[in-house]
Amino acid sequence: MINRRFALFAWANVAYNLLVIIGGAFVRATGSGAGCGDDWPLCDGQVIPRNPDMEMMIEFGHRLTSGFALLGTLIMLIWAFRVYIPGHIVRRSVIVAMAFMIIEALLGAALVVLQLVAMDTSINRAVMMALHLVNTFLLLGALTLNAWWASGGAPISLQGQGRLFWPLVLGLVGACIVGASGAVTALGDTLLHHGALPGGIDQPMSRDAHPFVQMRLYHPITGLLLGIYVLYLVRLVTNLCPDPQARRFGTGLVILIFIEIILGGLTVALRAPIWLQLVHLFMADLVWICLVLLSAVALAKPSDARIGSPQTTRMAVQV
Repeated sequence: MINRRFALFAWANVAYNLLVIIGGAFVRATGSGAGCGDDWPLCDGQVIPRNPDMEMMIEFGHRLTSGFALLGTLIMLIWAFRVYIPGHIVRRSVIVAMAFMIIEALLGAALVVLQLVAMDTSINRAVMMALHLVNTFLLLGALTLNAWWASGGAPISLQGQGRLFWPLVLGLVGACIVGASGAVTALGDTLLHHGALPGGIDQPMSRDAHPFVQMRLYHPITGLLLGIYVLYLVRLVTNLCPDPQARRFGTGLVILIFIEIILGGLTVALRAPIWLQLVHLFMADLVWICLVLLSAVALAKPSDARIGSPQTTRMAVQV
């Protein structure tokens, strides 16, 4: 039987991690990444900072909420091993999610310890930010699949799925690339806003501009190309997969993509205000979640009852 309490907790964990991700973006956008100095996991050498300034409060708050995210995933891991049999898809997915959560914490720690925060303009910081974003997407995807399968979603099968598998993989990889370029672009906007890069936020695009600034041109192009590909991908999936859930997720994905493109245009036009950066990132996370769920439905075991049928909602999901 489906453990509804676990499934509800798993979805709540997805929602909470979305908030933590937005909180991390707020730390970057406000230039507060060095608020606790280069100490980790301590904040300025203290467990709880005394008389903190605003930057320290923002950074410490993000570390605290990130710690609760790690704790929530650890609770899910222990819970899954108590209520699901060995080899169950929920057990496997929560192990993967826990691994990505640990990597996420280590990447965050590396940014602080290596001082790739605040007004640092090095290429190393851009590489770390891109890796951080990709791992964040993978973590969010693993948590989403864990919640989906705990709710009765059919496990994935790759047998005979060649016509769907590779196009979906290309879409997922493309989303990671666009997300990584967006992370670097947002970093450039932050550095321009705070004067760490010359020219200010209104500087024109040129060949001599800093690579972070040039990303303000490349990121929208890659985002638009991904949007066009997603339209093709949704049509392919809905034609080859008879599951009504695939059509619903496909429709939702198309709507989210259009909203994301509009938000991207507004971000450029309004010179990337912080609130719009956060909304843009939140929508990108929703696009990613919807793409992951569309892939899960499209690649579900053909022999299993499709999502939404009475049989599926009565059975626990196993590999």
